[in-house]
Amino acid sequence: MEFKLKTISAEGVDPALTKAELYRFLNEPEEAESICEDVLAVIPGHQLALRTLGLALTDQFSGGLTDRYADAEKAFQQLSDQYERLYYTGLLYERRAKAQLRAGRPPHTLTVLLEDAMHAYQEAEKVRPTGNDDAILRWNRCARLLHSRVESDWHREVELEMGE
Repeated sequence: MEFKLKTISAEGVDPALTKAELYRFLNEPEEAESICEDVLAVIPGHQLALRTLGLALTDQFSGGLTDRYADAEKAFQQLSDQYERLYYTGLLYERRAKAQLRAGRPPHTLTVLLEDAMHAYQEAEKVRPTGNDDAILRWNRCARLLHSRVESDWHREVELEMGE
């Protein structure tokens, strides 16, 4: 049996996005994703819907092959504000690295993702709104994560592979 999706009203967009954010806070990112897709069907390019969709997708990252990294990246790349595009791209790299770390991927293989996140945060910092230090806070978190394992896990496996 085939079901045709129903369209929400333009007046229902703001309340729907409020619900999407609530679902993210309740750790139900699939629900948030569905709502964002409904909003984008009514108002393509809606910035809050794109941002929330990208975040809902990254909330679902498990570090596996089924992670929808390209879908999250596509949502963030549609953000019109340069700062947001850079900041959320950094968040995408950071969340991908953390999910892969939790999934047991060797830490040294994730250094590039964290460095990419830090680069995006650094670029976002250059164009950030006055008083917005979010990119700095995220950069520092990535740096602390890298520093926490510098002497152990991040390099140990590289040395083992080299036979040292």
